[in-house]
Amino acid sequence: MKSKEFYTTQILAHVFCAAAALLAILPFILLIVSSFTDNAWAAENGYSYFPGKFSLEAYQYIAVQWGQIGRAYMMTLLVTFLGTAVSILITTLFAYGISHQEIPGMRFVSFLLIFTMLFNGGLVATYYSYVRLYHIKNTIFAILVPGLLMNAFNVILVRNYFQFSIPVSLPEAARIDGASEFMTFRRIIFPLSKPIVATVGLMSALSYWNDWMNGMYYLTEREGGKYYTIQVLLNNINENLQVLIQNASRLSASGIKVNQLPSVTVRMAIAVIGILPIVVLYPFFQRYFVKGITLGGVKE
Repeated sequence: MKSKEFYTTQILAHVFCAAAALLAILPFILLIVSSFTDNAWAAENGYSYFPGKFSLEAYQYIAVQWGQIGRAYMMTLLVTFLGTAVSILITTLFAYGISHQEIPGMRFVSFLLIFTMLFNGGLVATYYSYVRLYHIKNTIFAILVPGLLMNAFNVILVRNYFQFSIPVSLPEAARIDGASEFMTFRRIIFPLSKPIVATVGLMSALSYWNDWMNGMYYLTEREGGKYYTIQVLLNNINENLQVLIQNASRLSASGIKVNQLPSVTVRMAIAVIGILPIVVLYPFFQRYFVKGITLGGVKE
């Protein structure tokens, strides 16, 4: 028989979770509503959940400028796909290696991994290394490699999953049957690690999709502009609204007055387009995400 206190606790917990969920959703609602707000009204009154005038001018601008914005969008998709795939490969292989602590030197490698979470060379040394030594400036590697290709936290999550969630008897039986380490990893370990792989993949994909700092550091407008992602482009628009009046002749020919460009609301419209794939895909990965964090983050 459930007590009165139990039902009271359940009600309070549901009210609290509903309030927290509402607070998380409200910024997205404001983002969407603002993208449909009239630019002149938003410039004068600011963003509002209940604007005085609606307009599609921001999305009309995106349609006109789709050559630039669409290219940035496609580049974001490409970088996210490639970066996530390579990140999962490197992370899982690294984690599988250091999960074998009985191998000489693996404890030291694990120490080096944790050391990178506490200390780094700083921005200046990092920038100099990537630009002068690795020559990634104004290349696609500028938005693929720095700081995103492998994350020490993700490696530790996967290592813990390998060590404490997969029975030791399975890889031992494979070795007895003559399987190599790579075959054991490919045929047994990796297929049994779907929850943690989905978790790490989702976090890596989010990092790549939302990254704009690498573009700001390593891509210049003239030489590296073709590698702009949607976030880099949005950041440029936020910093310099003059980006909106480029190609003025094309805009005038399309019936949009240059002095009336939606410089305020177009940023919201681009952000809406930028988050759509993540919003659509996240529900399919949510159950793996929760399970992967639980199993990979707890040491038995």
